[in-house]
Amino acid sequence: MGFAVSLVTDSVYWLVMGKRRGQRVRPAPVAAEMMEIGVRAIPIVTLLSATIGVMLAIQGIYQLRRFGAESQVVLGVAFGMTREFAPLITGILVAGRSGSALAARLGTMTINQEVDALRVMGIQPVRFLVVPSLLAMLVMLPALVVWADLVSLAAAGLYVSAELGITLESYFQQTLALLGPGDVGHGLAKSAIFAVLVTVVGIVDGSSVEGGAEGVGRVTTRAVVHGITAIVLVDMLFALVTTRV
Repeated sequence: MGFAVSLVTDSVYWLVMGKRRGQRVRPAPVAAEMMEIGVRAIPIVTLLSATIGVMLAIQGIYQLRRFGAESQVVLGVAFGMTREFAPLITGILVAGRSGSALAARLGTMTINQEVDALRVMGIQPVRFLVVPSLLAMLVMLPALVVWADLVSLAAAGLYVSAELGITLESYFQQTLALLGPGDVGHGLAKSAIFAVLVTVVGIVDGSSVEGGAEGVGRVTTRAVVHGITAIVLVDMLFALVTTRV
């Protein structure tokens, strides 16, 4: 925990003071990380978001039909996706893709003594390795959540309109009437926290590598498990705190 806090603190320091210290954060590595974390994750995020949106609509209609309240499924889909499922599923996907890759990359560099070589050359490893990934994650994970919101609501709308015989225009009007900025902001705030967790867990696990190539495999697996566990626990705590306010 102490190492994780120091990583975040040092990242903020180099982001603010890097130019003055002659080691500014360069945009090219940040852009490369954004491409890897965000753009290349769009297909899988699109597929799973659409699937979960339709699944939520199917289950909602099935359960609400017992009470003759099928039309209220729009409420469940809108709030469920924007406040809970879109940020949670996107965070888990990014932890599996980018968190594991970050841990594997840092673990390999540690074993090959590349991190020590950076220090010998006078390059701060946190500024060079951590800050670009953290910045890219903070930008792209919320962006992916917004995309997941749109895709899941659109996919659910197609199923609801076909099942209940309502028009897509009516569905989207109901959705927009129900959702407020706070609902979307709820999911985005969680996604920003998840972004920090995924990056920090990947770095901490990757830097603790031992035992050569087998150790890299272990820390990669550990990063995925720790990242997903942290996301689910923080999601629960976030929901508990925000619903009590």
